[in-house]
Amino acid sequence: MQRARDKLRRENIEIEMPDASQIESRLDNVLATIYLVFNEGYYSLSQDKTLRRELCLEAMRLCNMLVENEYTSQPSVNALLSLMCFHASRFNARLDRNGEIVLYEEQDESLWNPELINKGGYFLKQAASGSRLSKYHLEAAIAYWSTQKTDTREKWESVLHLYDQLLEIAWSPTAALNRLYAVSKVLGNQTAITEAEKLNPSDDPFYFSLLGELYLQNDNEKARLNFKKAYALTRTETGRQLLQRKIDKC
Repeated sequence: MQRARDKLRRENIEIEMPDASQIESRLDNVLATIYLVFNEGYYSLSQDKTLRRELCLEAMRLCNMLVENEYTSQPSVNALLSLMCFHASRFNARLDRNGEIVLYEEQDESLWNPELINKGGYFLKQAASGSRLSKYHLEAAIAYWSTQKTDTREKWESVLHLYDQLLEIAWSPTAALNRLYAVSKVLGNQTAITEAEKLNPSDDPFYFSLLGELYLQNDNEKARLNFKKAYALTRTETGRQLLQRKIDKC
């Protein structure tokens, strides 16, 4: 980095901080890139490995640098760092000793990192300024509820409301799918199944896995068929191991 700066100085190219309006517009792309790095680490598809902590930690380090700079410590930056802290707090509980995925409901809460949960709460409070509500604010609030293991109606109604807001400002297939789990908790499995079948993506293993979970309550054969579709589409060995366990249970 220093060599690059020295070269710019030799060529009389000035290095200066952009003005406030430019910082905000440029930050959107920077945050999107950081979040992509974190997501690749959180559920890796480029390697046969479910969790790549080094990528997640690097994304968090870069975001923390933005938070520590007075010019870039914007609400959306704090919200993204909050979101990543909440997700990272459950790293130790996501995989068992054999490297297999542990479902959220089965995770050992004692393995969650309370320091990261507290940091997530701190940065979420820091994000509560200004008039702009970013997708990172909403996703961080949803991730906060994931650190509250108690299964209450208040929790799922709050999560469903947050997903509804998120889809209004930043619709994505992933958010639409994740919302369906909250729908099942608040409005019942049949309502969630009806909404899921309207989405009907043909190549998303998470969709078929979720549909399998929803059918488990009343139709084991449909659940098994959807888990088998998810298995065929899943690229990681740990993902296939998890789905095979679900198929066997059916």
